Amino acid sequence: MPLRPSVGSQVVREYVYAYVAVCPQDGQMTSMILPWVDAKLMSIFLAHSSAQFPDDHCVMLLDGAGWHKANDLVVPANMTLLSLPPYSPELNPAEHVWEYIRENDIRNQVLPDLDKVMDLVETSLRRLHESPEILRSMVAFPWITESAA
Repeated sequence: MPLRPSVGSQVVREYVYAYVAVCPQDGQMTSMILPWVDAKLMSIFLAHSSAQFPDDHCVMLLDGAGWHKANDLVVPANMTLLSLPPYSPELNPAEHVWEYIRENDIRNQVLPDLDKVMDLVETSLRRLHESPEILRSMVAFPWITESAA
């Protein structure tokens, strides 16, 4: 009777989180890659986004993540946060950015470590940042652009 060798394995998961905000009118974008998600880091991203668009009042659409509505979240004066309806990721413009990155830059790849993942995501975000027309085509939903006019 043949014996199959037994080999131990350990699944180790590492995470990194990319935050992104896109203006549907002109396709301008700001992003950060951070080690986790919580109200403190979301506040840092909101401050970063606010500083990127200091002359604008930014309306940021968010899903129902806990760190998007935490009591200790610090929202800059030139920013308003609007929650999207539950279970509606198709309405969130940022989801289309992630879909684009997955389909165009990360698909079918096995990467050796988290640093390589971060490099790939950073390269992809930089390419999108330099292509506002592509970003605008992904996020300029009529219900957003017409309500902002």
